[in-house]
Amino acid sequence: MNNTLDGKVALVTGGGRGIGAAVALRLAAEGAAVALTFQQDQRRADEIVEQIVASGGRAVAVRVDSADATALVAAVDRVADSFGRLDILVNNAGAFLLGPFGALGVAEFEQTVAVNVRAPFLATQAAVRHMAAGGRIINIGSNVAERAVFPGFSLYAMSKTALIGLTKALGRELGPRAITVNLVNPGPTDTDLNPADGPNASAVNGLTALGHYAEPADIAAAVAFLAGADGRYITGATVNVDGGFTI
Repeated sequence: MNNTLDGKVALVTGGGRGIGAAVALRLAAEGAAVALTFQQDQRRADEIVEQIVASGGRAVAVRVDSADATALVAAVDRVADSFGRLDILVNNAGAFLLGPFGALGVAEFEQTVAVNVRAPFLATQAAVRHMAAGGRIINIGSNVAERAVFPGFSLYAMSKTALIGLTKALGRELGPRAITVNLVNPGPTDTDLNPADGPNASAVNGLTALGHYAEPADIAAAVAFLAGADGRYITGATVNVDGGFTI
């Protein structure tokens, strides 16, 4: 790596596994000190921290439920105070609740919106209070915001579509402060929640142009580009890292 993020501090929500873990590891490899949030699996979060530290980096894991607005804002402030700055926020934590439209109740709606919409809004609001010029906000969305090919995704797709509007509006609002805001929409990605050898993988592969799932590292590479100096003139953009799923 080129250590393009030397001296920077990054916070990755939901960074204990899957795409979030890959993003945390990549930003650390580029030189950033990394804080990652997790909700349940302390062991896996600690493993990511240990990998970063073993490679000579700085990292910390913070337990927080992104659906808890007060706790989330406090965690952002705590990370900034602990590291003395905050340069990069990756809003990755997500709720993935699927089901027939008529079967989705208020509880599922509230949980999805709290984690997928309210949390990025509030975490960004807290983060920009600590950011100087050159700050980066990177939201992690989903390809289903642009192409929903299976039933059962209405609630999840709605919540991820909201990030498009948030990204564009904040890109405009924070531009005068030289803080960029961008959205990365992953396509099918090989994680615990959506394994590349799962029961629907063959059908999903056929919907992509490249014919296979992404690795979490593929998503992390796009995030690292947007977080680095080469991404300085990109804001309000949606980057589809989906193997051609949405073309």
